[in-house]
Amino acid sequence: MKTYALPLLLLMFVASCRADLPTAEQVGAAAMPAAIAPITDTPFPMASLTRPVFPDLCVSIDRWGAQPDSLVTDIINQAIADVHAQGGGTVRIPAGHWLSGRIVLKSNVNLRLDEGARLEFSPREADYLPPVFTRHEGIEVMAAAAFIYAYGETNIAVTGAGTIVGPPDDAELRRLPPDGFAAENVFAPDMPVDERVFDGRDGRLFYRPMTISPTCCTDVLIEGIHISRGTFWNVVPVYCSRVIVRGISVESVGVPSGDGIDIESCSDVLIEYCTLSCGDDCFTLKAGRGYDGLRVGRPTERVVVRHCLALEGHGGMTCGSETAGVVRDVYLHDCVFVGTRAGLRFKTRRTRAGGISGITCRRVRMTGVGRAMEWDLLGSARWMGELASRDTPWPVGPLTPVVRDIHISDFRVDDADCVFTLNGIPEMPCANVLIERGEIRARRLIPALNDADSLTISRVDITTEDSLVSITDARHIAFDRVDMHVDGGEPVFEVRGSRSADIVANGSVIRP
Repeated sequence: MKTYALPLLLLMFVASCRADLPTAEQVGAAAMPAAIAPITDTPFPMASLTRPVFPDLCVSIDRWGAQPDSLVTDIINQAIADVHAQGGGTVRIPAGHWLSGRIVLKSNVNLRLDEGARLEFSPREADYLPPVFTRHEGIEVMAAAAFIYAYGETNIAVTGAGTIVGPPDDAELRRLPPDGFAAENVFAPDMPVDERVFDGRDGRLFYRPMTISPTCCTDVLIEGIHISRGTFWNVVPVYCSRVIVRGISVESVGVPSGDGIDIESCSDVLIEYCTLSCGDDCFTLKAGRGYDGLRVGRPTERVVVRHCLALEGHGGMTCGSETAGVVRDVYLHDCVFVGTRAGLRFKTRRTRAGGISGITCRRVRMTGVGRAMEWDLLGSARWMGELASRDTPWPVGPLTPVVRDIHISDFRVDDADCVFTLNGIPEMPCANVLIERGEIRARRLIPALNDADSLTISRVDITTEDSLVSITDARHIAFDRVDMHVDGGEPVFEVRGSRSADIVANGSVIRP
């Protein structure tokens, strides 16, 4: 290993504070306009998405005998079935406190929560049974339905200004199952899906239900509602197409695996003007896990995330870690992340398969984040054992994920812990990453840039307290017109590994 101090260069370009970047007040649920603007300028072909239309029929559950503070599951589901049978319309949840178990949406029905409506879901396992077809962390299973579930329906919606609330904090439902019981570890990979039953009966596990999960549906709208105190992932379309999620807010801080929005193997998706404050990842894109995800083979693709706000969570926007069907063709723009552990997060594992590609992120403002950008492709020893170590040889095979073609531009980062970390997979390095036109203010510089191939940082102004850029087994790395301001000194490059090569910083060649 050799250590280099790179002289600061007088660069002709200095990234400026981009006054046209969005602020927190300009994005998120509070800023949602009434109309859905056309989707334009995507880096990939994208279908035109419009709000679903419903017939004029409107039924309020109190007209069906529903009483506040009582269990109204059967009344809501009967109202939905009746409206569906009449050709569609709206089922209203009026202002008041209502208690419910599983709600099942039907085609051409809009479930609308009026302002002041508080729909609280049951703490009893039995109220989410019998088990239905769903996915749990990227694995197909028969398990408890989401609070609001639909299967194989078209033209459906959950809208309004009301609130959906999970069961009380002390509910036994929240403690199930214990940590470490990943679905793929408790049945054989070739077990038929209808035998993968997780209903809590006869010693079987019970997985905590999601909040809203349309499955195998088309033309889906989720708009305006507030969600709090969920028990697991919150808004989770699975195998859906033409999905719009807009103007919702989610509060799940303190909830284990309390993701905000998880897009699971869906296509043609718009997420806009949402505000998430989460116990795990915020805006999340997934596509199945391991061999089961390969068997299904459905990507998440053609997704636009715009004008959104993340206030707390593990990642502002996260791709992965379930990547078997491939997460691709994603365009995130004009978003603000405040206080998340990472801003832009890309993660997978050696056994997750598939990969991540074709991701474009631009016009993003981040404040008070941990890592502005993070590539976590190995995971932790707690879950992955020795496979989390880059020193463990592992052959390339069908489960090896490929992460490549990521473009991040026109951004500002204030008060981050570090600029970024990149921990790639030694046998399949993260490839073709471009980070350009931005400003970053952080305490640390780049504490890990490992196992990457073809990464360019161009026209970025960086100010840090720490001076270290640590590189291991990375090649074709370019710092191009990057102005690095280090408190009390100059950037220090530490380069290790026999595969490190072609590393250039502002015209100076850096050698191991």
